[in-house]
Amino acid sequence: MPDIFDVIADGTRRDILRLLLDRVNEGERGTSVSHIVHELGVSQPTVSKHLKVLRESQLVSVREEGQHRYYSLSAAPLDEIDDWLVPFLGSGEDDLIAESTLTDSAAHAAEVVGRAAASAKHALESALKKLPGR
Repeated sequence: MPDIFDVIADGTRRDILRLLLDRVNEGERGTSVSHIVHELGVSQPTVSKHLKVLRESQLVSVREEGQHRYYSLSAAPLDEIDDWLVPFLGSGEDDLIAESTLTDSAAHAAEVVGRAAASAKHALESALKKLPGR
């Protein structure tokens, strides 16, 4: 399995994950490749290449219906990011450790990514609970 941090380092893949999260929040069970292409304004081969990486890292799952494929977000791999970032997001003594370990910009980036990952995970879990049959 690819390193999750390498996977989410790519801006296009983050855009795809955000789009899939938005679709879950809208009550959709999956998103077609053509919808992703249209929304992001990138080529179909580019989207397919990134979806392959996201599938291999288990951040998305695919459901086939005839000739169409529908992609859905899978939040479980984001737990690894949470686990890594949590020590940097504490308060008090933990903040001193983070400040001495990371530069200010790296600490800020870690905090932003951690909060975004936690928010995305929470939103996905909430949306999944609303889907029929769950």
